[in-house]
Amino acid sequence: MRDHTSLHAWQEANAVTLLVIRLLQTAWKPYGSALFYQLQRSALSVQLNVAEGYTYGDSPSFTKHLGVAYGSAVETGELLRLLSDACIVEPTKLAEVRHRNARSQRLILGLLKRRRVLRR
Repeated sequence: MRDHTSLHAWQEANAVTLLVIRLLQTAWKPYGSALFYQLQRSALSVQLNVAEGYTYGDSPSFTKHLGVAYGSAVETGELLRLLSDACIVEPTKLAEVRHRNARSQRLILGLLKRRRVLRR
């Protein structure tokens, strides 16, 4: 039986969440705490909105949750960029999570586009 974990978008979002948790364990700094905590929330929001949306099946609620997930994925990318640009975390330590987050964004956007075409 298929469930939300079969979606590649969820799998990438899950990988991003786990990488963010590891990043917080190794790179957390007090002066970047607001960015780190918001990063944790936004990454988790991507994964959870894809999962929750999947439970609605072929309904507008799934599309709505995918939209929220996409917005949170964009937010996650911006927070990762800020951590790098502000020299809080070395860019090399962010490379994998940034790559996986960009992939997650593309997969969610693909799902959104496909669902919007099907609705027409």
